[in-house]
Amino acid sequence: MTADKSPDTFASLFEAESRGERPKKAVRLPTLGERVRAEVVQIGRDEVFVEILIDTTHDKRPQAHLHHEDVRGPDGEIAVKVGDVIEAVVVEIDPQAGDIRLGRSMGRPAGLEELERAYQAKLPVEGKVSGVNKGGLEVEVAGARGFCPISQADKGYVADPASLVGRTMLFVVTEFREGGKRIVLSRRAAIELESREKSAQTLATLTVNAIVRGTVTAVREFGAFVDLGGIEGLLPNQELSYDRSATAASVLSPGDSVEVQVREIKDGPLDKRGEKTIKITLSLKSLASDPWDQVGTTAPVGRVLRGQIARVLDFGAFVRLSPGVEGLLHVSELSGKVANAAEVLKVGESLTVVVRSVDKAARKISLAPAPEGLEVGAQATGPAISIGALVTGTVDRIETYGIFLQVEGTRGRVGRGLIPNAELGTPRGADNRKLFPLGTKLSAKVLETGDGKLKLSLKAVKDDEERADFDGFRASAQAANKLGTLGDKLAGLLKNKK
Repeated sequence: MTADKSPDTFASLFEAESRGERPKKAVRLPTLGERVRAEVVQIGRDEVFVEILIDTTHDKRPQAHLHHEDVRGPDGEIAVKVGDVIEAVVVEIDPQAGDIRLGRSMGRPAGLEELERAYQAKLPVEGKVSGVNKGGLEVEVAGARGFCPISQADKGYVADPASLVGRTMLFVVTEFREGGKRIVLSRRAAIELESREKSAQTLATLTVNAIVRGTVTAVREFGAFVDLGGIEGLLPNQELSYDRSATAASVLSPGDSVEVQVREIKDGPLDKRGEKTIKITLSLKSLASDPWDQVGTTAPVGRVLRGQIARVLDFGAFVRLSPGVEGLLHVSELSGKVANAAEVLKVGESLTVVVRSVDKAARKISLAPAPEGLEVGAQATGPAISIGALVTGTVDRIETYGIFLQVEGTRGRVGRGLIPNAELGTPRGADNRKLFPLGTKLSAKVLETGDGKLKLSLKAVKDDEERADFDGFRASAQAANKLGTLGDKLAGLLKNKK
């Protein structure tokens, strides 16, 4: 890009300043070491030109420049564009020419004087680790020897300090005394400073619903932390997958590169320095297809499926039918008198079930145990149970008000019918447990059905049998009477012939 040479452009103003010409209207210059915000106005071949966003009563903003090295990204490319607002530190001022140079770091200081300026500006400098002593690292910087305490050698614990020897890294000068005879450095401070700068750059472009790539830095029980570029976001377990059983440890590992969507950005509590923090919530789930969109294919009503128990509660068990799709096997569908599903079911157990109903809008699936003999994938139609039909079943439960019969060919609540005491045909006060122990096979007549209710009767079967016996006896009696009348007539005819 070539600079516009008109008098009002920054490029022409900078050229004039570099020749020692003062601008027509003086502006307040920032001080050495001052941290400023600046807007990029031009990207040159070797430098980036900016206008410093500083309060002034003048009609011109102070101009400055940065070396390309100060604005390169991890890939080595220029990471800013015209119009971007960046944060930097004043590293050099030429009062005569009005030339201001900004930087993100001091680079390798040329001498103690420049190192002292970096100390005053709290600007990172390059240093080479030359050795390790009892308390930390020996560092060569600006031709002098500095000391970095081991607690300041990194953000966390350094297991092998000797592995840092020979490396050139950035440090912040935390002490500069006796003309450079005592120099104390902190690599941790330099890392934190770089992180804050990268964080500001990332936040400036980060928006809700944006899809970004980051690196997993830590995995916890509640989720994973992802570095988005100087700032971390939380990927909670519930945002990992539609599969509710998924945990961060089962899906991710530190160092993994992941593409996530930003779900929320909000202010967090103040940190130890009293500075405002930002809470960013991320999601992997929002980038995946919703398995419930295909639930009509994966879990059709009446289909026999094999699932695994994911959770057990008092009222039943949630069975995972496919990743992200669970159905409820209610405790009332279980054989016998079960007050708590945990009495007979456990997490991880494999079950064969039938899909009773699907509510896609509410994301609810009702399940029942599959009838014995049916294979996975089969359609469970079940026996036709209509009013007046005679069914056979097994005593499944005994209550004070009656007994429950599980109709043959069924499992679960749909095929379980109640025979009230009044329909048992037993004397009042009879002990049902003795008369009808669990597992007893009985035949009963269907009195009511529908709405998930099935009412049966033993008494009706007995009444039908007695009625059938009576009808049979009456029919035979009537036939005998008819036969006697015919005999009498024949006898009369024979007598008349004589």
